[in-house]
Amino acid sequence: MPWIAYIAHFIAAAFLTNGIPHFVNGVSGRAFRIPLAQQGRLGSPMANVVWGWVNFLIAFLLFANIGPLYIGTPGDTIFVAAGMLVAGVLLARFFEGSAR
Repeated sequence: MPWIAYIAHFIAAAFLTNGIPHFVNGVSGRAFRIPLAQQGRLGSPMANVVWGWVNFLIAFLLFANIGPLYIGTPGDTIFVAAGMLVAGVLLARFFEGSAR
């Protein structure tokens, strides 16, 4: 598989990971920070559902259109897992201040 597919899978996994907290908070009826909200303001639950869905859509398009994704093969699994881990750690650090 071309190296660009591994990079695309890494980025797709990051979008997938970013979409989870937004979508979950939105469908739970809680306001949550989104990039489109004004400084210091939380996005509405509806905005978070949409923002999470957009992240899922981008992840799907990257997974589906940039090389096939074969979970279980070492290269794909490592890059997807790494993308989720890196995005998860960065998001945890970013959102840690908003939970207090």
